[in-house]
Amino acid sequence: MKIAIVGVGKIALDQHVPAIKASPDWELAATCSRHGSVEGVEAFTDFAQLLEARPDIRVVSLCMPPVPRFDYARAAILAGRHVMLEKPPGASLAECHALESMARAQGVSLFATWHSRCADQVPAAKAWLADKRVTRAHITWRESVRKWHPGQDWVFEPGGMGVFDPGINALSILTEILPAPVHLTGALLEFPENRQTPIAARLAFSGHTSAEFDWREETRDIWQIEVATDAGTLTLQDGGARMVLNAVQSSATDATPSGEYPRLYAQMAALVQAGAIDMDLAPLVHVADAFMLGQRKTVAPFVF
Repeated sequence: MKIAIVGVGKIALDQHVPAIKASPDWELAATCSRHGSVEGVEAFTDFAQLLEARPDIRVVSLCMPPVPRFDYARAAILAGRHVMLEKPPGASLAECHALESMARAQGVSLFATWHSRCADQVPAAKAWLADKRVTRAHITWRESVRKWHPGQDWVFEPGGMGVFDPGINALSILTEILPAPVHLTGALLEFPENRQTPIAARLAFSGHTSAEFDWREETRDIWQIEVATDAGTLTLQDGGARMVLNAVQSSATDATPSGEYPRLYAQMAALVQAGAIDMDLAPLVHVADAFMLGQRKTVAPFVF
């Protein structure tokens, strides 16, 4: 199937383009971006022109930041195109619900992607936890914003989500693997005095579940989820790439293609072929609740 990438930035070049080019399901037929392009692929700077000029492209993958994404998704859906949304699927829950309603009315597929759910050991962790009683769960998600978003001031603007941009990856795994849902009960959000979104957050959930997100970790990436149960402790490390059960590392068990984004594109191909929609918003609900319930603490200014 022919697909167009809209928004040719770091995530598109690092993850989306290689995943599409390696997939037997997809042909990267066009891009649309104000600043970026892909060598050998037809490039547009105006999305309306792309939609008009290339009716043969039935699927678009939207990779730009979340704030402008709604208008592009709306235009694509109303033009009868299937839409794949980079995480988070929108700048607000209302936008996401509106897009789902439009997609159902137009009869097109819509996919809210959560790439961390496609990490190697997430399916195995979900399967192991399915019949367990969870007694405690904790997320530690620490990384450097300078490393992963160098100079990208939009992450600190309204709608950019701040530390929840990586933190929602952890929440997407948590909501996937826990055998019973949890809800937020409180939060402490640390805002640099010169920024509009938080640089760190501590979250408390029902079910003795908690999380710590921090974008100021300059030493190493720490992406870990620990779940204590009545049958022992499961730990997902490296963002779900490794699983440890009761201090013993487990080997990979699923046979899907290696890499999170190839698995996402395989899922999108299946959705289009089935005429289905996947708009699970559980991770975004937790983020919205954190902004609603969280206490605000002002911390030192941040500059790149």
